[in-house]
Amino acid sequence: MEKIAVISDIHGNTPALGAVLADIESREISHIICLGDLVGKGPHSSLVIDKIKASCDLTIMGNWDDIITKEPQFETLRWHQAQLRDDQVVFLEQLPFSYDFYMSGRLIRLFHASPRSVHERIQPWDPIEKRLTMFHNSHQTENIEGEKEPDVVGYGDVHNAYVQNFQGKTLFNCGSVGNPLEITQASYAILEGQYQSKQMSSFSIQFIRVPYDIELAIAHAKDVNMPELEEYMKELTTAKYRGLKD
Repeated sequence: MEKIAVISDIHGNTPALGAVLADIESREISHIICLGDLVGKGPHSSLVIDKIKASCDLTIMGNWDDIITKEPQFETLRWHQAQLRDDQVVFLEQLPFSYDFYMSGRLIRLFHASPRSVHERIQPWDPIEKRLTMFHNSHQTENIEGEKEPDVVGYGDVHNAYVQNFQGKTLFNCGSVGNPLEITQASYAILEGQYQSKQMSSFSIQFIRVPYDIELAIAHAKDVNMPELEEYMKELTTAKYRGLKD
C-alpha cells in the first residue's frame, strides 16, 4: 500500500505549508501532489513556489497561479506578482491542468477547480446535477482512458474539505493548506492504495487537520506591508471567507 498526500491552496502561507510538510514526513508518505494556488492572499508566494517545487511530485495549475502570470487587473494582484522571479512565472505558466492515474483499480482524476476551468467554482452544497459534472471529461482534462470518466475526482479551490459518494463515484476536496475556510487549521488529504495499479483492491481517503502558527503567518504579512491585510487576518483567525457579510 502506498500513500499520496494531496495538498492545495497554500496561498503564500509558509508557516502553514511548513507544518503540513512536517506532518506528511512523519507519516512516511511516498508522494505529494499539489492542486495549485501556490500564490496570492499571503505574503510569501515566491518562497512557497520554491518549496513546492522541491517537495511535490506534481503540481497542477490553480486560478491564482493562472491570473498572476497575466497583466494584473488590480493593485493587490500587482503587489503579489511583483514578489515573483521570472523563472517562477514561467513555472506557473507551464503547470498542467489535471492528472489522471489509477490507484487500487480506480481511475482517479485531480484538478484545481472543475474539469472545464481553473476559474469555475463547485461547492459541496451545489445542486447534485452540478456536482456530477465534476466527473465529465473535457478538452482540458488528461483523459488517459479515452471516453471513460473517472471513478474518483479530487480538487481544491473552495477551501472546504469533504467527501461525497454518488452511486459508485467519489468526489472529494482536500481543503486548503494556507487559507482554510472551515476551521483555523491547515487541511490536506491522503489517498492510500496500490498506486498505478488497475487491479481492484482496498482504497481509502483520509482527511488531516494540522495546527500551525497563525500569529506568525500574520506577522509575516505585516512585516512586508501586504495589501488587504485586515481581510487576510480575518480569514486566518476566523476561517470565514472575506466576501461574506458578518
